[in-house]
Amino acid sequence: MDSATANKQLIDQLPRIAHRPDQLETLLDAASFRERLLHEIAQAKHRIYLVALYLQDDEAGRSILDALYEAKQKNPVLDIKVLVDWHRAQRGLIGADKSDGNAALYRHYAENYTHKIDVLGVPVRNREVFGVLHLKGFVIDDNVIYSGASLNDVYLAQHDRYRYDRYHVIKNKALADCMANFIGNTLVASDAVNCLAQPNRPETKVLKSAIRDLRARLQSASYSFISQHINEEQVGLTPMVGLGKRKNYLNTQICTLIASAHEELIICTPYFNPPRSVMREIRRALSRGVVVTIIIGDKTANDFYIPPSEPFKTISGLPYLYEINLRNFARKNEAAIAKRQLRINLWKHDDNSFHLKGIWVDRSYMLLTGNNLNPRAWKLDLENAILVHDRNRLLEEQMQSEIDTILAHTQLIGSYKQIEKLEHYPPQVRKLLKRIRRVRADHLLNQIL
Repeated sequence: MDSATANKQLIDQLPRIAHRPDQLETLLDAASFRERLLHEIAQAKHRIYLVALYLQDDEAGRSILDALYEAKQKNPVLDIKVLVDWHRAQRGLIGADKSDGNAALYRHYAENYTHKIDVLGVPVRNREVFGVLHLKGFVIDDNVIYSGASLNDVYLAQHDRYRYDRYHVIKNKALADCMANFIGNTLVASDAVNCLAQPNRPETKVLKSAIRDLRARLQSASYSFISQHINEEQVGLTPMVGLGKRKNYLNTQICTLIASAHEELIICTPYFNPPRSVMREIRRALSRGVVVTIIIGDKTANDFYIPPSEPFKTISGLPYLYEINLRNFARKNEAAIAKRQLRINLWKHDDNSFHLKGIWVDRSYMLLTGNNLNPRAWKLDLENAILVHDRNRLLEEQMQSEIDTILAHTQLIGSYKQIEKLEHYPPQVRKLLKRIRRVRADHLLNQIL
């Protein structure tokens, strides 16, 4: 038995929830995602659990809070919980003046309504740089709306710009229950998790012990559900969660999934900075003849990119660092690119940005995830995913429609020489990157960004 077949057997042995294909819907743009989310909130009867890195104090963020509070006032017994990262919620944007962040917005809403909503901050580590809440998934009654998007103007295409992600609506009570139970039993129940709308929040240093306990619990946590038989007219759903570099269940299954590819592997990531284990499996896939497609945002579509015409900030060097990684990878695999076994597609659409993540294998498996497939996701952040098993290719048309939509604004790279090199970068970027290399800080940066 070859290694890909052995790894496919491991994937097929994962516990699964049975699901009807017609109850999984792929939304193809950010505006549709916003409209659907608001619609589902308005229709909710029993529960709304929203989990995201942040809910921003801007027009789109306030529209979500307006919808949640309106639903709560109409139906006070409606169970509504919003979970965001504890640290991210209590600061302004990177480079902005010091502020109380989005927590001030949550407090303002709580002060103006009779029936209040729990907006809870989840601290994955004592400091944001060492780990954040990167869990995804909105549970509304028996629906799971899964996307890597957070809640603000650009992710929800509130105005003229959007940050492109993936958006799926899955109507499945067993899946919704297991994700809601994880949120309630593992996160909400922790002493480290506190309401951000209260005027006197505990300081992070007071929560150190509780945060340590929460992280220890998360490192061994999993979604709890009963595995079901999948008939010929169903697909299977495997929800997974992972945290930390040791015994990370999600990381292990992602590597096994890539290693199971026989014919075709498609990977989307906004930041080309794969962990060594992922890079190793990509190389092995190429060596056994798999056609590998990697879809990445152009550096100008990176959410950290700042045009040379605007004031330079250190953080704006990141997209160039990722592009250097990509160019080096393409150069090492020039032969595979030349024979079209390796396809690198750079996404760019006007001044919009790219935030897609995901994996497709042999048109039989699809991974929905917020995981950026980078060292930070691998070691520091709390991540999750839903693996869709589709051995009979019941979702093939829908999957292909999503892939075609993603590829519509991409350029296929024919040689590593098409990717800009250091010598052509703006002077301030060149100076920064040379300084980083001189003190050998690029490896450290790759681990935490």
